[in-house]
Amino acid sequence: MRWDTALGLDEALSELFQESFDPEAAPMDDPNIRKILTFGETVGALVKHNVLDFELIRDVYWFEGIWQKVAPHALSARKMENEPSLYENFEALAAKK
Repeated sequence: MRWDTALGLDEALSELFQESFDPEAAPMDDPNIRKILTFGETVGALVKHNVLDFELIRDVYWFEGIWQKVAPHALSARKMENEPSLYENFEALAAKK
């Protein structure tokens, strides 16, 4: 939670959930998207390695909805870098039930 605040995640999420935000049209270097991708990937890795409890983190964040907003950028970055594992922990976290 402390890192969330230090990172400015609240402000970044606020921008992404504005009605005017278009995930397909946002620039690839959007700092809010970068923050969210970094945060989601890190939290996903911590859940994957049982450092954070999935049920707890799911009670705090809506990763499925957040992933929908940043997925176009994550998938584009994977393609550009030819790295299929890029942001896979974030995507897995969003898909986990």
